[in-house]
Formats: sequence, C-alpha cells, structure tokens
Amino acid sequence: MSFLDPLSDREVARRLGERIRALRLRRNRTQAEVAKATTLSLGTIQALEAGEGKLVNLVAVLRELGALDSLDALLAGPQASPLELARRRGRPRVRATGRRGRRKGAAKPGAPAPAEDDESW
Repeated sequence: MSFLDPLSDREVARRLGERIRALRLRRNRTQAEVAKATTLSLGTIQALEAGEGKLVNLVAVLRELGALDSLDALLAGPQASPLELARRRGRPRVRATGRRGRRKGAAKPGAPAPAEDDESW
C-alpha cells in the first residue's frame, strides 16, 4: 500500500504540484522562466503547482526541468508472466474482457463444467 492510497485524488494532485514546485526551485528557475521556456502561460505553471492542469502541460514542465525520465516508473506498466505470453503465443494483449456475461458464482471461461449427476440445489 502506498502512502498516497488513503488520500483523495485532489490531495494526490496537490502533492504532485508541490513536488513540481520543489523541483523548479531546486533548479533555481522562476515560474516565469519555466513558462517562457515551455511556451505555457504563467497561470498554467501556477495551476500545475497548485495540483491542477492538463497532463500535456505537466509533461512539458517536466521536460523543461530535466525530469521527464521520472515518468518511466509510471509508464513501465506491469509485464505479462511467461505463462500468459505463451498462452497468447507472443501476441500483445489489445483488449480487456471485463466481467460482462459472467454471473456471480459462474465458472470462469475454460473451466470444466460441473458433473451431470450433481444433485445439489
């Protein structure tokens, strides 16, 4: 469990904004300098540091502050297990199946059917 898990989405965004501000200050850059270098408005930089704004603007600011590689951990994503890769014959997964069509307590697809002589109700 992450220390961020119990926080609301807004609080997580606010803390991300605080970290962006701290990074900018460590780089000794003003909001105006970052705004000019990224071609974003000063208000946009202020909004990001307040935990608001668009993802594309966050990427631009991280790039300008030399911290774009910090997104690697976020973008790496989970890797499929060797068994899953073998089952899919090396093909990448392209859709999620979700839970549609499965009733509560129903057997998973591919599971053996219950025996015909099962007398339980």
